[in-house]
Amino acid sequence: MNSLTPGSTPAIRVRGRTPLPASELVLSVLIPVYNERNTIERILDEVHAVPVRKQVICVDDCSTDGTREALERLKAAGRIDVLEFHAVNRGKGAAIRTALALSTGNVVIVQDADLEYDPADWPVLLEPIIDGRADAVFGSRFLGGPHRVLYFWHSVGNSVLTTFSNMLTNLNLTDMETCYKAVRGDLARSLTLTSDRFGFEPEITARLARARARIYEVPISYSGRTYAEGKKIGWKDGVAAIVHIVRYNLAR
Repeated sequence: MNSLTPGSTPAIRVRGRTPLPASELVLSVLIPVYNERNTIERILDEVHAVPVRKQVICVDDCSTDGTREALERLKAAGRIDVLEFHAVNRGKGAAIRTALALSTGNVVIVQDADLEYDPADWPVLLEPIIDGRADAVFGSRFLGGPHRVLYFWHSVGNSVLTTFSNMLTNLNLTDMETCYKAVRGDLARSLTLTSDRFGFEPEITARLARARARIYEVPISYSGRTYAEGKKIGWKDGVAAIVHIVRYNLAR
């Protein structure tokens, strides 16, 4: 506690910030897509509803359900700025890497195409970066935002993975596995990312920690899907995540 003499005023503590003027913001939206024919058009509606200048990049990871044709139609209609197709299914992480390499925005964010994450939360995620306090912002599903009630063991598994990741990164995140990670574009494109599947989340967390990025965490809403509704991640991915956490935090 600072002690003040009568009539004195507290000293102003100035923190180093690197603000990004909102007028200069260009958000590259990285959308990995695999068999999302029923949701891709709606998620693009939600993406375009957010009043921010954006570059929409979709990478189709060799869908087989008609998603490719839907994406081509949406690209022709001007709803997608950059569209890329993988010749073989390579995984979510590979699709994100492809999208990231094509991005030019000064902030990037990953947007799943399955409607679990709401683009209306973007302003909350972007604010610490625009204000200059953060280089990366994680949207946490466990900080009090509204969420659909689903699987208990998924939440336990997420907590275990986040805690294990925190032990190795020395961060105090509540949701390492969140899809919503907004990152300054130059920083994101400078990271060496190699994971092809769901190891992307622990890998980018480890890379950001190693880069000593200023990371903030904010609450977001979440509407998780059931497996009947198309959820793809399973217990094998959770086991693999442990391996990824070790690999990306201990490997040099």
